Amino acid sequence: MEDQRPGPGAQIAGLIFAVLLLDPDLVVREANPAAEDLLHRSAKRLVGAKLLDVLELDDARVAMRLREADARLTVRGMTLRCGARATQVNLTVSPLASHPGWRVMTISEVGQGEMAELPGEETTLRAPAILAHEIKNPLAAIRGAGQLVARKLEEKDRPLAAMISDEVDRIARLVDRMQRLGSERADPVAPVNLHVAVRSAIATVRTAGDSDVELVEEFDPSLPPVLASRDALEQVLINLISNARDACAGAASPRVTIRTRFASGLVSNLKLGRAVRLPIEITVSDNGPGIEPALCDHVFEPFVTSKASGQGLGLALVRKLVRDMDGRIGHQRDERAGLTHFRIHLPLAKNEGEQA
Repeated sequence: MEDQRPGPGAQIAGLIFAVLLLDPDLVVREANPAAEDLLHRSAKRLVGAKLLDVLELDDARVAMRLREADARLTVRGMTLRCGARATQVNLTVSPLASHPGWRVMTISEVGQGEMAELPGEETTLRAPAILAHEIKNPLAAIRGAGQLVARKLEEKDRPLAAMISDEVDRIARLVDRMQRLGSERADPVAPVNLHVAVRSAIATVRTAGDSDVELVEEFDPSLPPVLASRDALEQVLINLISNARDACAGAASPRVTIRTRFASGLVSNLKLGRAVRLPIEITVSDNGPGIEPALCDHVFEPFVTSKASGQGLGLALVRKLVRDMDGRIGHQRDERAGLTHFRIHLPLAKNEGEQA
């Protein structure tokens, strides 16, 4: 077994975050597959290129520190640009004591590895379902009592009884969402035509109410079917598109763009203990003001919302449904472009069960 252990090269190649080996002149000398995926360049194009020609950092202090050969760096939540694309990342730089001037840089997208269950998270997700179960029985009794009372009231007082029933129904709908959030049962997955699901979700959002927000489709028509639950995927997209529409409603020219594309690479599904290929990307972007900074790291948590009338369950449910499909979801803000992006990555139907 000792001889079968993977060597350092195989271990680095299997990492889900980008690793770059930099020489004293900040020239890239090695790049793992995750770096190719994150920076959208092949290893052949990366190796031999100067680091700051490949990527642009939004913080001049980081670029200055990189020029110090023995500097150690840890940066969180920094915007990195590679070509036209901006990504929010965490970055580290570690000098190699055995080789003066040489450094190892790691880059990971903010939220990468989010599919791992954190200690206590499973309990947190089940808590709403347990609470919902305890609430439902008394709710039914309140509603029944309200209906009985309404029959004995004078006409002028019946709106008060109707209000009781309406509020009970509203709470019941909230309880149903709480139960779904805590459910351990995932919808079965099957090959799904991605663009049929996206267009169905867009049609639902358009039908839901009048809005001046422009909904724009930017699809790659060549994409093959994804492995997903059609109903769950549509629900995810309806929530994201509706949120994006609400977020940019106050903009001068409100616009939501739904984009699909093929994104190569591996993203680890740590919950299942294996690497799952997630090459299909769906991005919902809006030109609203963005998420409040205090909420950025918590938007997928239950009961977190910036909406005055929101319950904070929509994005928590979205994350659960995406995870149930072995997918991944994250968000980022591109201040230069004035856009907020929510990105979903899903597996291909033909690659079901494929191992890295």
